[in-house]
Order: sequence, then C-alpha cells, then structure tokens
Amino acid sequence: MKKLFLLVFAGLFSTLVIAQPLHKVSPKEAGMDKERLSKVDEIIEKSIENGEIPGAVLAVVRGDKMVYLKSYGNKSVYPKVEKMDVNTVFDMASVSKSVGTALSVMQLVEQGKLRLTDNVSMYIPGFKGFGNPENGKDVAIRVVDLLTHSSGLPPYAPAAELVEKYGSPSPEGLLEYISNCKRDFAPTTKFQYSCLNFITLQHIVQNISGMTLAEYAKKNVFDVLGMDHTCYNPPKELYKMIAPTEKQADGSVILGKVHDPLARLLNDGNSGNAGVFSNANDLAVLAAALMNGGEYNGKRILGALTVETMTRVPLGLEHIGRSLGWDNYSPYASNNGNLFHPTKTFGHTGYTGTSFVVDPVSKTAVILLANRVHPEDKHSVVRLRALVANAVAGAVTCK
Repeated sequence: MKKLFLLVFAGLFSTLVIAQPLHKVSPKEAGMDKERLSKVDEIIEKSIENGEIPGAVLAVVRGDKMVYLKSYGNKSVYPKVEKMDVNTVFDMASVSKSVGTALSVMQLVEQGKLRLTDNVSMYIPGFKGFGNPENGKDVAIRVVDLLTHSSGLPPYAPAAELVEKYGSPSPEGLLEYISNCKRDFAPTTKFQYSCLNFITLQHIVQNISGMTLAEYAKKNVFDVLGMDHTCYNPPKELYKMIAPTEKQADGSVILGKVHDPLARLLNDGNSGNAGVFSNANDLAVLAAALMNGGEYNGKRILGALTVETMTRVPLGLEHIGRSLGWDNYSPYASNNGNLFHPTKTFGHTGYTGTSFVVDPVSKTAVILLANRVHPEDKHSVVRLRALVANAVAGAVTCK
C-alpha cells in the first residue's frame, strides 16, 4: 500500500513539475532595460484606443525566464464586456501551422518515419504533382515544399462550395480537392503562402501515426511540455477562459470553435492550417524549449539538431525566406520587427491577431496575443506586431 501511494505521489509530483510555468524575473535580471521595455504598454494601449483590437496579452521571454507578462483591455466587448487577463486562451489561427503541425512533422522526421525530401504521394496516394506544360512530365511535390510554402498549391480553397459538394464536416472531401486542384507553379520556384500545404501535412502526420493531428500534437508536444491550456477543439469547461472571435450573422460570436472556415467547416477543428487554442504562459514554455534546443524543464520535444534544422531556411530556398514551418524573412515576416536577427529570427502570425517570434541569437521571444477579429473582422495588427517587437528588442541591453 505504501509503495502504491509513493508511486501515485511521484506521478502527481512529476505532473506538477512538468506543468511548471516559466520562472518570472525582472527585466534587469534578464539583461533588459525596464523603462525601455515598458514602452510596449503605450504601444498596445494606443492600438486598443484606436479600435484595432479589444485587448491583448503580451509575454516576453529570455532564455528560460519570463521577463514580462501583462494583459490589456478586454477579451470580449460583445455580447458583454469582459476584462482580459494573462491566462486568456486564444484561437491561435495560423500559428497552429508551426506549434501544432510542423512540430509534429519534425518529430516524425527525427524518428526516421519521414524524410523531408519524400514525395507527398508516398503518404497520400493519388496526390498530384505539378504537370509541366512544356514536356508534359509530372514534377512531384515533396514534404519540404509544403513546409516552406513553395509547393505551388493555391493559397486557399472555396469552403462554401466544398461544404455544398461534400457536406460539413468532410475532411476526406477537402483532401480530395487538395490532391487534385490546379498547381500554380513548379515546386521551389516561388513562394506562395497556402493553408492547403499544412492541411496536406496534417494528413501525412495522421497516415503515419494512426492518430488525428489533434491527438498526436497533444500527446507528443503539448502534454510533454505541460502546456495544460493548449489543445484543438477545447472542452466546454475551458470556454470561460477563451477570447471570442467574430460576430456571426445570427448575432452570436464564435467561441471555442476555430475561426478559420476550412478548419471549422470541413475539418471540424482538427486541421493542419489552424485549430490550436493556447495562452501566453503555455507558448512561453514552448519558446523556452525552442531556445534551449528542444527541451524545457527536463522534458524534450525535439533534438537540438532538429530544432536547428527546423528554424533554418533550407539551402537553395533562400529566395523563399521560410524555414520548416516557420517564417524567417518572407514578406509575411513583418512581425519580427526591425531589430532582431535578420535571418535567424523565426516565428509565425495568426489571422485572428496572434503572433509568436523567437530570436535564437539574443534568446528573446515575443508572444503577442490579440483577438482583432472581435467583434468584427475589419482591422489590421501588422504594424502593431512590428512596433511591439522593436520595443522589446530595443530593451535588450546584453546578449
């Protein structure tokens, strides 16, 4: 009986250790200037005042320490006003491509179950390549082409048409469309950001692992790092912590369901392009792990060389500016600001207003979470993200 008690206690203790958030330190202790860093408050509050966002949460990480964690404004303004707090959970939108799909793919790579240079058709039978009009030959699309948005797949799919054709949800119908739709150019020749790339990767993960992407990422990434408020299709008990997104025609707001139409209507929340819900504390832990070669608090999600490979723009794709699931310096990388490392900084943005940036050189991460599509989708946070990143980078006093 005593042995059983000790085993249960050890298990509970282990869980508590894993779920431990980052240790909070002062800016000075982390090599940052407090007054310079505080300029982020004015920047974010001005954005709220201008009506660009109802509210936000900002987390600044250096190494494995939390330097700044603050909430601003409201998480909801319709149908009722609710104040934002630092534990608010956000629809991460396309940040899901990095923190859910790409991390899962890279685990399969380092486990020897997948090669970056493998043709997609190896894992999705019937998946078409690019038909070269000059010689009629088929140019295969590879896994790396999907990860770097150089595959030639169209940016998006006609959600309403596909729902009418296949019903809702219909992940199989969506995959059929992606497998056969027109390719816009030969792989690796151009950059074109595409949600279809990552929905394809979702199916690769699922076909290899035998699990849904949501199940795989939760078990092998989120739970390992103790990211207790990170998941796809959040349970109802988490709804009270979630920031709502867009107001619908019937007067309701989307809450606890992913905003992206393909992810919500066709993939039922389990989607490679969007669907992850998370908060600043959880994402700070992930940032710390990535800055520490894939490990945090004794728990590892990736090997050190895997992280280095994943966050580096592949040779021959310098003109693309994307690493494996991350954005380094493509036209979409304005959230990196102007002061972090120009090629090694990596991150991703989400349509709903979320942003995740890591500079591995200065070991600084900026996590800015906002719900700009609430209650209406009519404002941009592109400039806000860059201003915040610059203020954080400008506060670094030593590397």
